[in-house]
Amino acid sequence: MGSGIPFLGGGRGYIFELLRPLEASVSPGGADEAGLHASLSPEPALASRRQVPQFGLLAMRFLLRLSLLVLLAAAYQGGGSARRRRAVWTQGPGDISPAPSQTKAPFWVRISPTFKAVPPGSSVWLNCSSSCPRPENFSLHTGLQRGQTRNGSNWVSFQLLDVRAWTSNVPCFVTCAGLTRRAMARINAYKQPHSVILEPPVLRGSEYTLRCHVTHVFPVGFLVVTLLRGGRVIYFESLKRFTGQDLANVTLTHAFQARPHDLWQPVTCHARLNLDGLVVRSSSAPMTLTVFGEAPL
Repeated sequence: MGSGIPFLGGGRGYIFELLRPLEASVSPGGADEAGLHASLSPEPALASRRQVPQFGLLAMRFLLRLSLLVLLAAAYQGGGSARRRRAVWTQGPGDISPAPSQTKAPFWVRISPTFKAVPPGSSVWLNCSSSCPRPENFSLHTGLQRGQTRNGSNWVSFQLLDVRAWTSNVPCFVTCAGLTRRAMARINAYKQPHSVILEPPVLRGSEYTLRCHVTHVFPVGFLVVTLLRGGRVIYFESLKRFTGQDLANVTLTHAFQARPHDLWQPVTCHARLNLDGLVVRSSSAPMTLTVFGEAPL
């Protein structure tokens, strides 16, 4: 009978040996008279000549079986890898990667104005809009007091009341198809000085004293007061150490030695508010440094 090799790729089939093995018999003469007789060779005299081909044929059978085993093992591994790949690519609802949906559709969110500077206690309207055709939600996140709300198909306007904090960041959020995006606005509350007044210079001995008044200004912590003589800075002071949230009056006093070349030079006082990019300037009327003992003009 032909021998068979199990098929490792699955199933119960077998791959059978295609080459029929040689049949051997022992002669009745005993071990000394024993001889191999090939079933295909009717001539006993050729048995000794065919022993070498028989061994070669057996080696060929062994190599053939070994080659089949190697090919079957490779096919089995390749099939397993393909099945594993198919299992990964065809995962069902438990797949972590989200299926393509409308959440990846681009849309923008805008808020207007993006920057607003107002006097303390003012109200502000902010308009939040989006290109989303069916926005799910508009929201404004802020600690400022809210007022009225107006809305359209893809926009909402929010009113903020009694704005007193010198700066407030106000984000607007819009949700579209499960995706949320935002836009940011900044509101600064400030009060330009009602007046900047420079008193006439006072001469005591050889020293001039200058006194400048800045009235009703906010926020004081962002105020810089500068004294100029003939267009050159002789003194300035930043008031960032003051953190009050109310209107304030500021008086700056400065004394300096009088020199002959200072005579008849104009002196001015300047107030400057630096509000994160917004600069508000105010200045006094000029005063003139007079000769010793004369009244200033």
